[in-house]
Amino acid sequence: MIRFLSKIGAKKLQKKTVLLRLDFNTEDDWRMCAVLPTIKLLLKNDCKIIILSHRGRPHFAEAASRGKPLRLSVADGKFSLRKDAVELVRLLGREVAFIDHFDFARIKKMVASAPQGSIFLLENLRFIKGEEKNDPKFAEKLASLGDIYVNDAFAVSHRANASVAAITKFLPSYAGLELEAEITHLSRVMIRPKRPLIMVVGGAKVSDKLDVLRYFRDKADKFLLGGGPANTMLAVRGVEVKKSLKDMSDIGEIKKIACYSNMILPVDYAWRKDAIVDIGPNTRKLFIREVGGAATIVWSGPLGLIDVRPYGEGSLAVAKAIGKNRKALSVAGGGETVMFIKKSRLDKKFTFISTGGGAMLDFLAGKKLPGIEALKNSKNPMPSLSRNFER
Repeated sequence: MIRFLSKIGAKKLQKKTVLLRLDFNTEDDWRMCAVLPTIKLLLKNDCKIIILSHRGRPHFAEAASRGKPLRLSVADGKFSLRKDAVELVRLLGREVAFIDHFDFARIKKMVASAPQGSIFLLENLRFIKGEEKNDPKFAEKLASLGDIYVNDAFAVSHRANASVAAITKFLPSYAGLELEAEITHLSRVMIRPKRPLIMVVGGAKVSDKLDVLRYFRDKADKFLLGGGPANTMLAVRGVEVKKSLKDMSDIGEIKKIACYSNMILPVDYAWRKDAIVDIGPNTRKLFIREVGGAATIVWSGPLGLIDVRPYGEGSLAVAKAIGKNRKALSVAGGGETVMFIKKSRLDKKFTFISTGGGAMLDFLAGKKLPGIEALKNSKNPMPSLSRNFER
């Protein structure tokens, strides 16, 4: 069973040094804002907090640089978390010490000499290859810095990374407040959801959504498709989509799913240079009617081009209709979708905004997420940690 931070008694939490895994891998601060309640709870209990996070895929960028190695240790590079430390200071109104190295002996001394309530942000963990390899030795070194571990990074919990999975073998491990909310709301969608259940599916690639479509085939009342997934299904059904964005990478499965009787495809479209870029007015009316009568709604992926006016009108119309349905449990996730909803100032109209994109899709597809499974399997060990803190 997962142990939740919200259920820990104050005595067990008081004055602990907490390794807090967060996910700052986004354009703005919305994921950071989502975890502020967890940070404030830890500060309320006089904890020292060491935040672990990442940005981008620096080693993939290094491999793509045609043999010219990136200076991954440079703290002011585009993959650094230094700017995130500055943003945390603004949001919290208190000092955040940025650690731009992985000298674990030095870090331990710095943390030990700091007063209770101090906050540290460690540099991008993906600068160390052991992070994405789920290296237990690297995880053990991270674990040596704290007393307990808290995962509040749902967006990366579908990755078997050292700071997400392996680290739970070495410390008492808990789910943070945001991760608990993710599990609670997404489980409500999967376990006896109120009907009708409507799933709005858009974005660029249908291949990312195939597992969810399969899982909910007999659970969802309707799938409303837009964007790349709709273009792909239309093409498979013999509709001429010309140069529209589509994804034929798994054509066998796509053909099977294209036959679902509960799949609703656009009946008209907005075109731009021989490409479908939005749902048309008749489709908008159809989709608005469906979400207006729903009891449960899940939205992943915009329904067309949203960064060029006026082609975001379809997504905006559907977002407003979901917001107006106050009786429904409404959940939205995915970076593009969330950013669009927030820019449209409709995020408060949804029941829950997930911080996950791929993680939300994997969870809703019934897959076991490594970060969540690691928390389930953590046995609250009394670790005997290595004292070899060399990088």
